[in-house]
Order: sequence, then structure tokens, then C-alpha cells
Amino acid sequence: MTDAKKPESTRQTILTTGRRLVATGGFGAMGLSALLKESGVPKGSFYHYFASKDAFGQAMLQDYVDEYLVRTDALRKRDATGAEKLMAFCTAWLDHDREAGLVSTCLVVKLGAEVADMSDSMRQVLEEGLPKLTGTLALMIREGMRDGSIHPQDDPDAAAVTLYAQLLGAAILTKLSRDQAPLETVITEIETRMITGATQGSQT
Repeated sequence: MTDAKKPESTRQTILTTGRRLVATGGFGAMGLSALLKESGVPKGSFYHYFASKDAFGQAMLQDYVDEYLVRTDALRKRDATGAEKLMAFCTAWLDHDREAGLVSTCLVVKLGAEVADMSDSMRQVLEEGLPKLTGTLALMIREGMRDGSIHPQDDPDAAAVTLYAQLLGAAILTKLSRDQAPLETVITEIETRMITGATQGSQT
């Protein structure tokens, strides 16, 4: 690795480690000492990149949102029907065997309510990322309407917002109950309501 790459690598290490700690314990409960210990970087390195814990939280969420949007856009560009892409997005929320789904790793599920009261700068990162995400979902819906795999929607943009709100709400219930049933029920309902050829009671 060249010297030019080392600073960015150190910053990314702190962000990635912080994301993992926050996903399990929350942002408020995460101490900087634990973050630095897990990251393996000195305190001075942290303050070189982040002026405060709040500034770190904003950068961490921006990093997460940017990565999430890239992955969602890559899903949209797959060679598949609109319905297949949309259902792949939905089922990604589920934990599959040993692979953690979005309920386990999504910082919106973990921090949405917490940062809304704690940090306006962190809240704004999530707020600004939301229309970009639902916009990509709306494109999937429109593709599905064109290829016939998704039922016609009066307003694809509104349908995308509703779909995401359903998944987010069900994810919170799933996290509270430690049972994937609420999320599985919502995914089945979305498939039944939106996907051409889906039948009541079908499984995703």
C-alpha cells in the first residue's frame, strides 16, 4: 500500500469498525475508547479525521448510506425483471441461515429514532438518503410495469415510499420480537399485491 492510500484507509477502518459497534450497541452507548481499541488506531488519529463524536456519526452514516445506494443501484441494473429485482431487495432484509440480513445490519433500523432526537446532522444524512433510495425502488417498479412482471401502479413513486415504509416498520417489529414473522408477512403481502402471477399465501 502506498503512503497516499494510508490516510484514507485509516479513516475507513474507523468508520467500518464504528458501524459494526453501533449496529450492535447503538450510537449513544458506543464509547470512543472502545472504538479506538477495536479500530487499533490512536486517539489522535480519530480527531485528525473527525472533530467530534457527532461528526464521526455523520460521516459513518454518510458512508453507510452511500454504500447502500450503490448496492441498490447495482441490483437495479441486474439482468432480471423488475419484479425479480424488487423481491430481491425485499428478501435482503431477512436473515438467511448464517448470513445476516438488513434487520441485523441496517443502521436506519438501529438508529432512526435515536439520531432523530440526538443529532440533527445525523438525522439529515438519513433524511437526504431516503428519496434517493425510494427513487431507485420506483425505477424498479416502473421497469416491472413495462415488462409486465409488476401490476400497474397509479403512482410508482408513492408505491416505492409505501413499500419501504412497510419493510422498515416490519423490520423494527422483527427486531423487537426477535422473530422474522412480521417481516416475512409484509414481504408476502408486497409480493401478492404487486407482483404479476403471485397468489395469496405465496412465499418469497
